[in-house]
Amino acid sequence: MKVIVVSKRHGRTRSFTLGGWTRILLSTCLLGIPVTVVSLGAYSLWFQNNDMISPQMAEAWQDVLGQQERELGDISERAERRLAAMTLRVAELQARLVRLDALGERLTTIAKMDNGEFDFSRSPALGGPEHQIEDEAPGVGDFQGMLHQLGHQIDDRQQQLETLEALLAKRQIQSDVFLAGRPIKKGWMSSRFGRRNDPFTGRVAWHGGVDFAGKEGADIIAVASGVVTWSNERYGYGNMVEVNHGNGFSTRYAHCKENLVKVGDVVKKGQIIALMGSSGRSTGPHVHFEVYKHGRPVDPSAYIHRTNR
Repeated sequence: MKVIVVSKRHGRTRSFTLGGWTRILLSTCLLGIPVTVVSLGAYSLWFQNNDMISPQMAEAWQDVLGQQERELGDISERAERRLAAMTLRVAELQARLVRLDALGERLTTIAKMDNGEFDFSRSPALGGPEHQIEDEAPGVGDFQGMLHQLGHQIDDRQQQLETLEALLAKRQIQSDVFLAGRPIKKGWMSSRFGRRNDPFTGRVAWHGGVDFAGKEGADIIAVASGVVTWSNERYGYGNMVEVNHGNGFSTRYAHCKENLVKVGDVVKKGQIIALMGSSGRSTGPHVHFEVYKHGRPVDPSAYIHRTNR
């Protein structure tokens, strides 16, 4: 084997001839260099690995894993609390819906609406074509938003229903104070309003009300709701009850056997306020019924034959 060496400075060359043993030794050196490098790298890697799994490093890993487990536990606990809160919120909304349904049924009864038009015992009818929206699954935040929106809708619905109830209650009150009907349950009209012959003198006189004859002790009822302003004897009337109905209207019920209400009592329409008798200037059991409008007597017949609103 011949080796040529070139001088870098002078450009001269020198050659050497290697024998068999020399070639073997040179080959061994050249091949040993990579093996040595690989061995050193492997040893370094092994040393590093041994250093990474040292007791201190293992303990650090355990601390990190423990911290992560605690964080996961906290996240799970918060999620459970949030789910419990959402469940409670849904229960509250359901309870409010039940109350709203009850209120709706009550309003339906008060307003005397047609059966089936407003049926609060059934879910509202829904329908229409729909198109599926892909990749729009609601998350927890969306679910909370929907609950919040539902709460606002229920609040708005409740407010509207309460307003409607107030209006209907006002209408009911107006209906209660609306003068209509007869002041007795049983009996007949024995004398009308206006000019007539006085039953005691036979002379023409003015009769400021109408008379309903009946059985002594029969019920006398209020023709409208109001407040009792008189409940005592009165000249010519005997035992008399006077009720103020507001809006300038009042009624009188005279010749009673017994008054069942006192001054200041609030009476309802149809309530029994006295018993029929013949007290005062009377020829027999009857009730003398008068209607006053702004302090002046008017013909009660116009109100007796009125249709209840």
